[in-house]
Amino acid sequence: MNLDLKNLNKQDPLKRMVERQNETEEFSPMDPPDAFKPPTLDEMKYEEMHPVIQSLMDEHKVCNEAISDFENILNALHSDGFSKNTLEGINNFFSFFDESIIEHNRKEDNTIFAELNIILHSKEEFSTGTEKTVVDLMEDDHTKMLQLAAISFNLFGLVTRIPDEGSGMVILDLAVEQTKALIEMLKLHIFREDNVVFPIANNYLSNEVMDVMKD
Repeated sequence: MNLDLKNLNKQDPLKRMVERQNETEEFSPMDPPDAFKPPTLDEMKYEEMHPVIQSLMDEHKVCNEAISDFENILNALHSDGFSKNTLEGINNFFSFFDESIIEHNRKEDNTIFAELNIILHSKEEFSTGTEKTVVDLMEDDHTKMLQLAAISFNLFGLVTRIPDEGSGMVILDLAVEQTKALIEMLKLHIFREDNVVFPIANNYLSNEVMDVMKD
């Protein structure tokens, strides 16, 4: 199926619906509500972090590189359409998400986040207007990422199996919009962990506690 991707955004009637969706709380990671805005913290350099946290930040760098590569693929998709390169790029990103990002999130949840959240709840250090800690919010993000990734991947898969060009274009646009929401959520999530959550963890968790996490 050959789709006219250059004119895709001009003629898709469902695009406006998706844009309205993206204005909601769940799909607007770049325009977060007040409860998600990070507090003002003293800057903490990478070199001052515990090695366990440094390792997680190093994984973030790899993730940002994968995101950048995938953004280039999405741009190529609009200009060139489906090709061996774009299909391979889409598959590579979602394979990376499945094999690396999910494992990274699980590692955070089971180590730094688990220990830090106990302390934050005991101190009742909640985000403004909520009874959730910054860790709770990051863990919520982990769940939303999975949902967006599953939706996006399945929509891309549908595009290649739909014989009708018009329907295929609608589904493709939905896939791209949901993928963009996923990308923006990942970027903001990584930024908040590196600049808010990890400095808090480095201050509140003892070296002894974090040393055990290396084993």
